[in-house]
Amino acid sequence: MGGKAEDAGIIEKVIQIKRVTKVTKGGKKMSFTALVVVGDSKGRVGFNLAKGAEVSLAIKKAMNTARKNMVQVNLKGSTIPHEIIGECGASRVLLKPAAKGTGVIAAGPVRAICDGAGIHDILSKCHRSNNPVNVIKATFDGLSRLKKTIPAPAAEEPTVESPKG
Repeated sequence: MGGKAEDAGIIEKVIQIKRVTKVTKGGKKMSFTALVVVGDSKGRVGFNLAKGAEVSLAIKKAMNTARKNMVQVNLKGSTIPHEIIGECGASRVLLKPAAKGTGVIAAGPVRAICDGAGIHDILSKCHRSNNPVNVIKATFDGLSRLKKTIPAPAAEEPTVESPKG
């Protein structure tokens, strides 16, 4: 839904902007919320939801906080090491590793996180609620619980000893 900007290798993507209202004794006070995802395409990604009196202030505040709260995601090449399900509230997101060349098969918020993290091949499915805030939190839940891949030990070749004599 939003724009994309790059500076110093950081990808910034605005997912959602909403106008919210606080009703007080003196009337209604309008403000804006911005949901933002940032990443460096090398496995670090973060998100934030921030409020501001104007749209630009909300976006700027969300971007700054998201950059401070970036987390490292365990990757296996251009995909994730194993299948995992992330949950938040009523949202459930299934993330599956995909073969090289498959691409990112994901909904809007999940796609933004994958682009920010540098995941190029992944399959995903959002179940139950598709609220963007909860979908992003569920995706982060899944990505943060990914285990590192441990390379399999190399098979040892049997050695044949020559008989002494």
